[in-house]
Amino acid sequence: MVSVVLVAMALAVMQFALALHVRNTLIDAASEGARFAALADRDLAEGEQRTRDLIAAALGSGYAHEVSSTEVARNGHHLAAITVRATLPLAGLLGVDRGLEVSGHAVFEELR
Repeated sequence: MVSVVLVAMALAVMQFALALHVRNTLIDAASEGARFAALADRDLAEGEQRTRDLIAAALGSGYAHEVSSTEVARNGHHLAAITVRATLPLAGLLGVDRGLEVSGHAVFEELR
């Protein structure tokens, strides 16, 4: 009886670790995509594509289909913002569709 509880707890911890791994990977990809889009010779569409490529390489293309980008202003600075909406894994990689939303931001470079 105790082993059933221990196995259930171990599986729950592993599932939590998987969800955190997916979240952190998406945050890193969105941030890298925003930094790429903010370069002086790049644009937002290239940042979105870079984000999709990174997510597809790390997690699979199923997590990379809902990526969007915008230009935002904060404290007088123009920022590239990349937002990723993906499945929140609750049972293995299956879970709540669009249950996870992360974003990355970077200040646009200016050539002088």
